[in-house]
Amino acid sequence: MTVKSIKFSLDFRSGTPIYLQIMDQIRQMVAKGELVQGDQLPTVRQLATDLRVNFNTVARAYRLLDQAGLISTQHGRGTYIWEEPTDETIHQLRQQSLDGLTRRFLHEAHRLGASPEDVLSIVDQSINYWKVNGDPPKPDLD
Repeated sequence: MTVKSIKFSLDFRSGTPIYLQIMDQIRQMVAKGELVQGDQLPTVRQLATDLRVNFNTVARAYRLLDQAGLISTQHGRGTYIWEEPTDETIHQLRQQSLDGLTRRFLHEAHRLGASPEDVLSIVDQSINYWKVNGDPPKPDLD
């Protein structure tokens, strides 16, 4: 079996611990069906090297995902997506990911000096755009 190629996007300035970002992104990939039961993840050492983070950071993320039952690390064999998620599990994974995204967004908005009213206004505008156009506004990539 080949190791699944996974693209991570880490934000080292976000204030969110890297191990949580790794966990959130693996959860999101499972929720979207990008990772399915039996997919093999990179080894802790390989992922740490690829992401240029400490080995212990990846080990912590994997350990917590293993404890949650989402992955299974088998010594000598590798780390795999453990369970075929049920609709309820997918819903919970999406909710956890959405909660994490929301917390990071609000933290960054607060860091920029925005008030709750400022944030609510911008979010309301974006939601209305989404409803009218069928897709959310594209993020600025500048």
